[in-house]
Amino acid sequence: MQGVKVLGGVVGAAALLGLGIILGHFAIPKGADSPAPSISASQDLDLGILETVMGQLDASRIRENLRELSREPHLSSTPRDEELVQLLLQRWRDAESGLDSAETFEYEVLLSLPSQEQPNSVTVVDPTGNILFSCRRSEENVTGEQEGPDVVPPYAAYAPPGTPQGLLVYANQGSEEDFKELQNRGIRLEGTIALTRYGGVGRGAKAVNAAKHGVAGVLVYTDPSDINDGQSSPSQTFPYSWGLPPSGVERGSYLEYFGDPLTPYLPANPSSFRLDPANASGFPPIPAQPIGFEDAKVLLCNLQGASAPETWQGALGCEYRLGPGFRSDGNFSADSQVNVSVHNRLELRNSSNVLGIIRGAVEPDRYVLYGNHRDSWVHGAVDPSSGTAVLLEVTRALGTLLKKGTWRPRRSVIFGSWGAEEFGLIGSTEFTEEFFSKLQERTVAYINVDISVFANVSLRAQGTPPIQSVVFTAAKQIPAPGRSSLSIYDNWIQYSNRSSPVYGLVPSLGTLGAGSDYAPFIHFLGISSMDLAYTYDRSKTSARIYPTYHTAFDTFGYVDNFVDPGFSSHQAVSRVVGNVLLRLSDSLFLPLNVSDYSETLRSFLQAAQQDLGALLEQHSISLGPLVAAVDKFEGAAAALDERISELQKGTPDPLQVRMLNDQLMLLERSFLNSRAFPEERYYSHVLWAPRTGSVATFPGLANACSAAMNTAPGSAAWAEVQRQLSIVVAAVEAAAATLRPVADL
Repeated sequence: MQGVKVLGGVVGAAALLGLGIILGHFAIPKGADSPAPSISASQDLDLGILETVMGQLDASRIRENLRELSREPHLSSTPRDEELVQLLLQRWRDAESGLDSAETFEYEVLLSLPSQEQPNSVTVVDPTGNILFSCRRSEENVTGEQEGPDVVPPYAAYAPPGTPQGLLVYANQGSEEDFKELQNRGIRLEGTIALTRYGGVGRGAKAVNAAKHGVAGVLVYTDPSDINDGQSSPSQTFPYSWGLPPSGVERGSYLEYFGDPLTPYLPANPSSFRLDPANASGFPPIPAQPIGFEDAKVLLCNLQGASAPETWQGALGCEYRLGPGFRSDGNFSADSQVNVSVHNRLELRNSSNVLGIIRGAVEPDRYVLYGNHRDSWVHGAVDPSSGTAVLLEVTRALGTLLKKGTWRPRRSVIFGSWGAEEFGLIGSTEFTEEFFSKLQERTVAYINVDISVFANVSLRAQGTPPIQSVVFTAAKQIPAPGRSSLSIYDNWIQYSNRSSPVYGLVPSLGTLGAGSDYAPFIHFLGISSMDLAYTYDRSKTSARIYPTYHTAFDTFGYVDNFVDPGFSSHQAVSRVVGNVLLRLSDSLFLPLNVSDYSETLRSFLQAAQQDLGALLEQHSISLGPLVAAVDKFEGAAAALDERISELQKGTPDPLQVRMLNDQLMLLERSFLNSRAFPEERYYSHVLWAPRTGSVATFPGLANACSAAMNTAPGSAAWAEVQRQLSIVVAAVEAAAATLRPVADL
């Protein structure tokens, strides 16, 4: 691979219209310009262009994109991953349908890989060390695509090497509460091997929780009740249905934090300071290894001990018991133990982001970002290639108009293909670290489309409140696939809805955690963000995600035959994304509805009053300042809405529009406090940080109250409650100030 490309190398001088602000390193040489349509400072969304783009987005092209993208496994930093980098560059530099420019940005990151010389293994051994049973080291080759030198065997990325051996216990989902339940039942956990199932808590948390209780190693499997609606026989699963085959194993990163593990808050350039891996935090403390449910059945159905609680039972066709150890009348002797041999290794590897850029005609220094990761665990047809297939089709449609000279956006559009996401959102995080100030000052919004189609029933959208209205507007204008009489919005509201005190019944908008590349943009930079996909009817399946997630069965044939035959849902997602993107890039006034944050803040406040108010009063902590801050915000948001309405009636001065749009853009940043959560990495947003407390309110306040619940008055824990309340009040007041007229302090 080529060395790191500094952004200055992309810069070319360009005389820009409108406010005359230089785009910086995202500008392109004047000679690279496409023919420019006539433009003015009052340029607004062209509905004709919008309709043209909607008509050009082609399901068959998306299908062919996916066929090529998922043709071979493309684990991060492998030769096939680099081939896809070149494919993206070739598409985005195409003379007829390319963008203004496309470049790669390379980082040197720490990846965790299984040893080829010493494969990981899980065995049952007798007291003399004889192997009585071995779990599969690879998945069954049911379509001819599950074997080969490029198919990485199942493993837990970043799990440390080791060969722990001990009696087996069953620990359900591996939560802290699950291990406490075992202890409360008198089960000695020290030195045991814990068998856990996916779900409930994150992968890495299972190992962290286990280690706290003296467990020596962790196994993780996917129970058929959690993914296949109880179906477990080969004839009921892929390739005969979309179900997970018995040998299927979910790979994944067990790293606690996102971003390169050795360069937190610094871009992983060769010159950057790196932590010693031995001193880096976030790695699982004990060896871990995932297995398939056919092997989990052999282990779990031979356990002795008390019956597991009813909620811990599953669909392996036996009564789940807790252990420790095997029963004497089963397949193994009572003194048999489980050996977990993990030989993962840490390696510095080069991983590339690919950026494609369309320069804005009027406000080139305002960026609309649209991204998706490129790397996969194996073929990755659903995750992430369904998203990349859509990304390539959207850029083709927009690039064609650009090259013809019939369209150029008002604001700049930056397309990102992120590397090494599967290892912990690494590519996107390094990008936000390297260009922190520029992105925070100039980015309007971030659109993420990772898995574009989980299934073909309904739209699923997650995001921060200001993006709700633009997603709803787009969804109302696009027909639902297979239901021509309904819009995507009308179809969506039938499957997932909520009652809004402002709008009545509306589709449910999910919140953003840290499951994909939107995480550094919202939590670290405070950029209004969204994640868009098509999904399944949750009332008809208990699957926590599509069944072949992170396995070698996630192939083109799987998508073509079961997930989205005809690719109409992929096309629907491309239209929603394209519609939202054009509205963000081309509208004179940014379509970010800040008043929708009023509903969220009021809901959080009411939860705090109802569930925490009495407790806080006992400790002389008043919610009065928070009530006043929320009132201020609601007033400022309503006044700004009125100001926008007035300006839209006339011909506003471009500078007035610019100032107002900056207020809309910068609102999300007001909720950042880099010192609010010192125990967390990158989490600065006081509304969307992880919440461990049970009350659905401001996360810092909820978590602090939960921790202080059983402590004495005047303790440090109650001081932290007061601190977190002050942080929230300051953030909400800052947000209100951001929305007030810019001349007011």
